[in-house]
Amino acid sequence: MLRGIDVSSHQSSSFDTDGLSFVFIKATEGRSYVNPKLGAQTKAARDGGCVVGFYHFLWPGNLTAQAEYFVSKAPEKAGELLAVDWETTSEGTHASNAEKDRFIRKVKELRPNHRVVLYCNRNYWLNVDTTSYAGDGLWIADYVTAGKPRIKAKWRFHQYTDNPLDKNVADFASKAALREWATGG
Repeated sequence: MLRGIDVSSHQSSSFDTDGLSFVFIKATEGRSYVNPKLGAQTKAARDGGCVVGFYHFLWPGNLTAQAEYFVSKAPEKAGELLAVDWETTSEGTHASNAEKDRFIRKVKELRPNHRVVLYCNRNYWLNVDTTSYAGDGLWIADYVTAGKPRIKAKWRFHQYTDNPLDKNVADFASKAALREWATGG
């Protein structure tokens, strides 16, 4: 299991990458928000030698516009990952299954040389999701023992705690294997 974290504007731009193999960074939300720390957090992760991923917090509606906005703001570098964060919005709504699936497919169309994964929590995967479409891989949030999410699905990344920050593991034998997968190998 590889260790990693995910960060947003709520975390520092100068996080410690010692012992980390990957970092997911919130890039965008909806059609108007860009993480103000995106550039600095990207630099910290890249300088630390981590495989970098960027995620978009998905809102219902305007899926093509959201996908275009996300790829226009998320840095584009070969071997970096893209993800959609599918959960309840601050308004208590969420994108539908069809919207989630269309967003992933549109991002894959716009960035065909990048892996695109779905991030959701265990409840969404078991009780909201009806299609089981996760693009190139599932990033599941389930706050249990690292690497042992309580789901029956092939997962690539597991967020196992958010205390003191979002910590994750990845189901790859080595950082080199993760890099190879990320580049389409």
